Amino acid sequence: MKKILLLLALMIGTLTAYAADYTYLTFEMTDGAKVSVEASSLTITISGTTLTAGSQSFSLSNLSKMYFSTSDETTGIEAISAQQLNEASEIYDLQGRKVQKDLMRSGRVYIVKTKTGTHKIAMK
Repeated sequence: MKKILLLLALMIGTLTAYAADYTYLTFEMTDGAKVSVEASSLTITISGTTLTAGSQSFSLSNLSKMYFSTSDETTGIEAISAQQLNEASEIYDLQGRKVQKDLMRSGRVYIVKTKTGTHKIAMK
C-alpha cells in the first residue's frame, strides 16, 4: 500500500512539473481562429453552451480544440455581425487586393474595415 501511494505521489509531482512549462491555454475555433489565455490562476466555467476562460468567452459549438502552449498563439481572427459586414467600407484579401462583398468566398480570410474598426475575419 505504501509503495502504491509513493508511486501515485511521484506521478502527480511529475505531472505538475510537466504542466508548469506551459504558460498559455489556447482555444482553436472551427474557423481556424486561435485565442490564447494565460494559464496561471485561470478560472474556467461552462454555462449552457458558453465556455468562459478568464475574460474570454467561447461558444461550445464553435470550439474545435483547446491545448496548453508555451507562447501566445492568438490569430486575431474575429467574428463580426452580418450588419457590420454590410456596413463595411472596404474589404481586402490577404494579398492586399480590394474585394467586393459578393465575391467573398467560404474558407478564406479577409480584412474588413467597418465603422467600429478594422477586423480580420474568416468566412464560413
